[in-house]
Amino acid sequence: MQNSLDLFDLEDELIVPEIEDAQLQYIPHAFTAPQADDYLRCCLEQLPWRQDTLRIAGRLIPIPRLQNWFADDGAEYSYSGISFTANPWPDYLLAMKQVIEQMTGHRFNSVLANYYRNGNDSVDWHSDDEPELGCQPVIASVSLGTPRVFSLRHRFNNAIPQYKLTLQHGSLLLMSGRTQSHWQHRIAKQKAIMTPRVNLTFRAIKDIK
Repeated sequence: MQNSLDLFDLEDELIVPEIEDAQLQYIPHAFTAPQADDYLRCCLEQLPWRQDTLRIAGRLIPIPRLQNWFADDGAEYSYSGISFTANPWPDYLLAMKQVIEQMTGHRFNSVLANYYRNGNDSVDWHSDDEPELGCQPVIASVSLGTPRVFSLRHRFNNAIPQYKLTLQHGSLLLMSGRTQSHWQHRIAKQKAIMTPRVNLTFRAIKDIK
């Protein structure tokens, strides 16, 4: 399997930002508009979305988005006190995973699905550096629906400017190398947005139980 993103002649669209301590590869149109539309519709209508909470200052606060976890048997995942056991793969997410594996040359055994219902939904600064993802994890992030601004900030050097990228409908962002150990990322609120976005982050859990 080729370890690149040009397997399907996508090299003309491949964007590789020059960012210190990070390795990003971005394809704005990894999926055609009809394909992305179909995936978005399936995710919105068929995925079993759940509302999780975080305990902050002794109070349970709903996180500002819906989510769920789909994975091979035994691929469990947790972050910020929220734990997931594997839901079985829907056929269309399994098909998407296989296409992304061909595109990138990386294998994945799980996906975290996030549903941003409108611009009031968001995710705060964080890194995907949980122990079960291993050292220097490779994460393939597919965006469906309303474009949202993806921001990154360096974890240790405030002199390095933030980097922002608007993630388009049907796009693929591959994060690898030292990205998670040296950078945080977020999707900030954009209250003027009234339409949904689904984000699918494909991951490889290292310790399958």
